[in-house]
Amino acid sequence: MKKVRCAIVMSVLMVVAAFCLAQATDVSSKPKFEIRKVEQQTVLYTIYRGDYKNIGQPIGKLFALAGQKGVIPKGEVQYAYLNNPQYVSKEHWLTEIRIPVDKDALKLAGTLGEMTDVKVLPATEMVVAKKPKGTADPNAIYNDISKWIYENKYTSLDSPVEIILSGAMTGDYSQMEAEIMMPVKKIGENKK
Repeated sequence: MKKVRCAIVMSVLMVVAAFCLAQATDVSSKPKFEIRKVEQQTVLYTIYRGDYKNIGQPIGKLFALAGQKGVIPKGEVQYAYLNNPQYVSKEHWLTEIRIPVDKDALKLAGTLGEMTDVKVLPATEMVVAKKPKGTADPNAIYNDISKWIYENKYTSLDSPVEIILSGAMTGDYSQMEAEIMMPVKKIGENKK
């Protein structure tokens, strides 16, 4: 009788464990989305052309430039993707690398070179999803964002932005934890 009870308890525990594992896998594999108001911000930026896997050096150069000019970073590194990597070969991928800075940095506008400058980004609403560390290809997250935008009656306003929360200086995209953000507007809302 003890063996039967033990077998039943073990079977129940295995079923519960399998159910919990399946639930945990489902939750972590599906990104959660939120709408976030992003305030106006001033950014020091440069345009990088090339494969994303080589983006570490331009990030370092941008931080070095900030230090040389006495500009203090005020937030995490951001990437704005200026073309679609599915339609352009990797040597022609364009990424705007941004560092949020104090508005006093605007005095440097127009003096930093052809592909590097300071500008003000307007306040906007963004749909936000997390890209966990270890994700080398965020394509599924981008597809889910697009689907969510459509299903929730929003429209995309501009290129996607990634805010790198950790791992930016590794230069290894798969080791970066990020928030993927897409500027959006609710369909039917008047422009303010």
